[in-house]
Amino acid sequence: MSGYLFTPGPLTTTETVRQAMMEDWGSRDAAFIRLTRETREGIDAIAGAGATHTTVLMQGSGTFAVEAALATLVGPRDRLLVAINGEYGRRIEKIAARMGKAVEPLSFGDTEPVDPARLKAHLEANPEITQVAVVHLETTTGLLNPLPEIASVVAEAGRRLILDSMAAFGAYAIDLRTLPCAAVIASSNKGLHGTPGIGFVVAEKALLERCAGHSPSVSLDLHDQWRGFESNGQWRFTPPTHILAALHRAIAEHAADGGTEGRRALYGANAAKVTARMEALGIVPTLPAELRSSVILTFDSPDAPWFDFKSLYDRLAAQGFRIYPGKLTQTETFRIGCIGAIPPEGFDAMLDAFEAAIADMKAPKAAE
Repeated sequence: MSGYLFTPGPLTTTETVRQAMMEDWGSRDAAFIRLTRETREGIDAIAGAGATHTTVLMQGSGTFAVEAALATLVGPRDRLLVAINGEYGRRIEKIAARMGKAVEPLSFGDTEPVDPARLKAHLEANPEITQVAVVHLETTTGLLNPLPEIASVVAEAGRRLILDSMAAFGAYAIDLRTLPCAAVIASSNKGLHGTPGIGFVVAEKALLERCAGHSPSVSLDLHDQWRGFESNGQWRFTPPTHILAALHRAIAEHAADGGTEGRRALYGANAAKVTARMEALGIVPTLPAELRSSVILTFDSPDAPWFDFKSLYDRLAAQGFRIYPGKLTQTETFRIGCIGAIPPEGFDAMLDAFEAAIADMKAPKAAE
């Protein structure tokens, strides 16, 4: 299967990232230990980890890393508040509840940003809350939450922030030297342009040190995983060797592309092109411009009898272009990802195919 993925991850990777997976690695060899160390250091640099935070790699998808962070960093006497404005915030609440953590939601609409003022009032009224979890960029809609304001409110209230930055990391700046945040969670297969299979948590070292025994899981124990890396540089259990090699290469390419600023500029240009073409077709973005990220865009599906998303998807997929269905329950939508190693002409080709598909769907059909 060839073509381009206009999705928020898995995404289209470079040939050099794919080639990095062609070598087999011994997981206990010195060369692989070095690869692990350099990958952790590369993520540290992107996050601005400095001396206070450190990267802990986890086998599995980003959700595995979220679960590892919640299992380990939320202790038995803690209470977690989850600010929710989309499917991934709801997933955080579900994970914490399933593990028996004390958790409560603070809910907003799926097209509404997390309101720092409302968050502040809730924290003031509920002193038992010790930690706040929030999704940086909700891929339910592509909404970018106001991170600096949220982090400031949480810090001023004396609580710790756990940030799911899955879709934003590598494209929107995070500097843990200045941003008050206990942990940032992300994965290999989004803004870093790696392949799926590694999640990671950039966590405060002082917090990690206090979390021994918190996790009800052995494989998802972030504290023990960190101790393993620090003691001998090795993964506790079989690592995804080929995925790590791809991520190591992808981090080098991220730096060569201008780092976080370069990726954001690239995605911004892609998003502007997609939005302009959609609006020319009369297809309206779901979010107002001030709330949209440039990682993934959500559009309202045309409210017309001729429109059928599956038909549109199949027509595009037949030409090698794959977009996403919507995740909103109240409104029919679809999503187009603007990330990945897709050249400008790839976006042009997809948009031309999209326009042709819409014209064909609108065309009157001859009687059988």
